[in-house]
Amino acid sequence: MEMTERAGSKVVKAIKDRPVMLSTLWIFATLNYIYADVFSLYFLPDAQKASLGMASGSVLGFALLMETSIAMVLLSRVLKYRLNRWLNIIIAVIHTALVGWSLFGAVPAPYYIMFASVEILCTLFIIIYAWKWRQQEA
Repeated sequence: MEMTERAGSKVVKAIKDRPVMLSTLWIFATLNYIYADVFSLYFLPDAQKASLGMASGSVLGFALLMETSIAMVLLSRVLKYRLNRWLNIIIAVIHTALVGWSLFGAVPAPYYIMFASVEILCTLFIIIYAWKWRQQEA
């Protein structure tokens, strides 16, 4: 993201700190993932029954998926440019695809469509923002 300020007749470009912005976007996405899950467990009794019947391997898979978004909050701030950029792109692509996939099958509740839309937009923004990141900004 670029912001411009007028200083006399000069236009000064200030580029926001991408690692901080990416970390903040991962916080936003993760909070949406959590709230969508909380709403499902609280408002849909069938979701509670389904979650109790899940195999431990499936639960571990979902836990690992959630851990990637949580880990990206920290990793976006501490990794060096190249790994940071590519890991943000790869993890965001995985999350975008899986959330998109979750919208197919049974008809999702309206609140879930809203959360999923926000999550998808956020991870798409992460992909684009990381893709446009050039090393001289780092």
